Amino acid sequence: MAANNRRMSGKKGAQVGSGGQRRKALEGRGPTPPAEMRKGHKKNRVANAKAKQAVRRPVPRGRGGRSTSELVVGRNPVVEALREGVPASTLYVQQFIDNDERVREALQLAAERGGINLMEAPRPELDRMTNGLNHQGLVLQVPPYEYAHPEDLAGAAADAGEDPLVVALDGVTDPRNLGAVVRSVSAFGGHGVVVPERRAAGMTAGAWKTSAGTAARTPVARATNLTRALEAYKKAGLVVVGLAADGEAELGDVEALGGPVVIVVGSEGKGLSRLVGETCDVRVRIPMPGGAESLNAGVAAGIVLYEAARRRR
Repeated sequence: MAANNRRMSGKKGAQVGSGGQRRKALEGRGPTPPAEMRKGHKKNRVANAKAKQAVRRPVPRGRGGRSTSELVVGRNPVVEALREGVPASTLYVQQFIDNDERVREALQLAAERGGINLMEAPRPELDRMTNGLNHQGLVLQVPPYEYAHPEDLAGAAADAGEDPLVVALDGVTDPRNLGAVVRSVSAFGGHGVVVPERRAAGMTAGAWKTSAGTAARTPVARATNLTRALEAYKKAGLVVVGLAADGEAELGDVEALGGPVVIVVGSEGKGLSRLVGETCDVRVRIPMPGGAESLNAGVAAGIVLYEAARRRR
């Protein structure tokens, strides 16, 4: 009877049949975390030691055909990067993190992918690693991208017995545009993309995401000097076709697209730079009866690549 009186009263406390535990304590805690994340486990101590060394070690600067490592910071960006298959070497997780759905999904995706190290690190270490950005307890390290050499793209086409179909980007600084171009090159049977080493978008996590996984099979080459790279392509027998709003030829009239060709796409605002424009064998315009002044690099490249693929069939 005393127990019933206690249950009917409005006082806080343990409920009858709870074993003395409050409601929150009776709730499930979700799946068992991996050994690297369990405090006191041998693998957890090893992971912590490695994390401290990795965080304090400076990220090397890119040399030759390698970019620098990149960090994806924040719960949503990390989960999205893992979903899209962005290459990753290490997932850093803050110690004593508030475990929500995004954290659990990040851990699950990293475990399913394989090859991604799980490192637990104190918040101060992650703050230092991200220069104080709001990481929310999750940081994903993307390894340096291995760029090809411009000559490799034409060489791969020759090995396959095909005429080279390459896209070069001049002054395109948005990684999403680069990712979209990579995706179009893959879709229409191209052999790769060339980007300048300076003042241009590189293969960041954002570019990987926009490429929708095609960056894994479509090489991106980096040229120290884009004009010299285009001249080398011309000496190898490729026709350099530049896109320009005031081009002297219309897209449908350019027979060169059916053979070995480099399609050069400039930025949406400035178009082709002067030296690159002068290096082109022909400058073509895309007819736009709707009256739009320009197209972004990803859309423009897709249209020209479709025309090139149509002629090659």
